[in-house]
Amino acid sequence: MKEIDVFECYYEASATVNDRDRHAAVVKLTATSDAGMIKYTFSVNFFPHDDEEDFAISYDGYVEEVVFEGKGRRSKKKEAVYLESLQENCDALAEQLEGSIDWDKPLIEPRRG
Repeated sequence: MKEIDVFECYYEASATVNDRDRHAAVVKLTATSDAGMIKYTFSVNFFPHDDEEDFAISYDGYVEEVVFEGKGRRSKKKEAVYLESLQENCDALAEQLEGSIDWDKPLIEPRRG
């Protein structure tokens, strides 16, 4: 199985998960392929980020949604469509944890795979 982060970026964010304030989130669009099947997933993971050096990721503030799963392979056209809806889909995921993402405040440059 091959997993590729089509898009990954860390942003300032706000959420409280398990009585712990989270001040950042990593947002991803991931493609997973295996034996002629492809799956695309949006995910948001809130983490503490109490200072500039603290990038410890915790997985209790994680939520994901599979947006496509079926026969096929990676498609630049599909990925472009999913990237256009990244903010909308990830905002909906963040709301599930009563959190929000500050899209105007990335903590790193976006990574594309």
